[in-house]
Amino acid sequence: MNFCKALLTALISGASTILAPSAFAAEMSSALADQLPDRTDPPVNWPAILMFLMFVALTLAITFWAARRTKTASDFYTAGRGITGLQNGLAIAGDYMSAASFLGIVALVYTNGFYGLIYSVGWLAGWPVMLFLFAERLRNLGKFTYVDVISYRLQPGPVRAMAAIGSLMVILWYLIAQAVGAGQLLNSLLPQLTYWQAVVLVGGLITTYVTFGGMRATTWVQIVKAVLLLFGASAMALAVLIHSGFSLERLFAEAIAIHPQHQAIMTSVEPFGSQAHPLDAVSLGITLMFGTIGLPHILMRFFTVTDAKAARKSVLYSTCFIGYFYLLTFIIGFGAIAMVAVNPAYLADMAGGLALKGGNNMPALYLADALGGDLFFGFIAAVAFATILAVVSGLTLAGASAIAHDLYVNVFKNGQATEEEEVKASKLASVALGGLSVVLALVFQHQNVAYIVAVTFSIAACSNFPILALALFWRGLSTRGALIGGYAGILGSVGLLILGPTVWTDVLGLGPALFPFDYPTLFVLPLVFLLAWLASVTDDSAVAEQERAAFEAQLIRSETGLGAER
Repeated sequence: MNFCKALLTALISGASTILAPSAFAAEMSSALADQLPDRTDPPVNWPAILMFLMFVALTLAITFWAARRTKTASDFYTAGRGITGLQNGLAIAGDYMSAASFLGIVALVYTNGFYGLIYSVGWLAGWPVMLFLFAERLRNLGKFTYVDVISYRLQPGPVRAMAAIGSLMVILWYLIAQAVGAGQLLNSLLPQLTYWQAVVLVGGLITTYVTFGGMRATTWVQIVKAVLLLFGASAMALAVLIHSGFSLERLFAEAIAIHPQHQAIMTSVEPFGSQAHPLDAVSLGITLMFGTIGLPHILMRFFTVTDAKAARKSVLYSTCFIGYFYLLTFIIGFGAIAMVAVNPAYLADMAGGLALKGGNNMPALYLADALGGDLFFGFIAAVAFATILAVVSGLTLAGASAIAHDLYVNVFKNGQATEEEEVKASKLASVALGGLSVVLALVFQHQNVAYIVAVTFSIAACSNFPILALALFWRGLSTRGALIGGYAGILGSVGLLILGPTVWTDVLGLGPALFPFDYPTLFVLPLVFLLAWLASVTDDSAVAEQERAAFEAQLIRSETGLGAER
């Protein structure tokens, strides 16, 4: 019971509500007041605790191994560029397949039927773009972070400062949501710990992984977590298929017959009823697709492989793993309708409907319980916690690189810092970010932070993605254009998210939203491109002409890899 409540809190804290619309976020927030189903579990879920302790022991052993091999800045940021395409593909998949992807999509399919598929397709759609347009060029041009790419031919000081601010905004908001969820989850796994003690323990684990092991430890933690998550999801999907006689047609027919709004499942084109606006759905798709390409901790992984060929392979592998995983979530979602929605032990309203005790974001966990009892329930719950822990490690490392490499070394020290100073600054930044995540997790403990992940993807899509695309593919981009466009993306996305329904109405309670849509990407992203173009074409300074002339050399290096870091 305690364990279920912690997982529910983790979901509400942002770990499982990627881009949740305001109505869904409000439903999840109110779910905390509901009673969970009567279970005969002991107060402490020992299977989950044992699996969690095994994961922690394994990852600490990986960190110890990696620490002995982390000596230089290249070791710390990129694992010495020695990660293979397959390893990096698994690590990227581990970064991307969060508890949000697993638990959140299953909940959406359970609640909304076929419409949940738009989330699976939306998150996957960005990866072919990454494969064919960005992966190779990023690897050839960058050194440690994607900011290296943006500032390759532009004025490094102001451009790095702008890009680092955008990166830190994305990372910080993502970090808050994950830290709160992990703290609540561990707090319930170990009832003897108070919430603040659980948060401190989580922060200590994250800081240990990143500070001592760097990218090598973070990569292998992600690989272990990805394998566990793929195995757990595969086992659940296989059990569901066995239940349906390996017939998807039978599974879908059974789920449709059970679902109280089966006609809506078949015909609805709106995600959350008649209140949803079609422009929100379009903006959601754009956010999911282009937000992926702007996530700093994902982009950073392309600099860990040996060359551009390995970068392409890593995206190919990760796309396959992620695509396979999202197909499984769809099967699991319909399995939850067929097996959870008919079990009175899980339902909040015995008169009918899909509402679950504890909220409708619990179907994946309840399905695990229905399929395998306490042992399988504990395994899936432990995997969910491992997922959060691994994602936060990647975020912390990306944040440390933005602070140390992009700001401290290349802005404040004008590139004059030694490698030892840079590594030391990165480790101090990791400790600071770990401590900050603990403080913020304590501050946000009782608040609904479901909208925070929406902030993450929207900022990434509106600020990081357009400037990265223009820097790589448009000769005319100048420093002035990059700065005006980048800051417009940061301020516009954050500002409209605050004025939108999720924050203004549901979180702050200030009445009708001043901006009527949940996702501002559809409106802010074109504006960023327009402002960056206008500011660049009207810039006739000598510096801008030099930046345009330097595009040819950048293009050759990005296409051929001549001069790329090895």
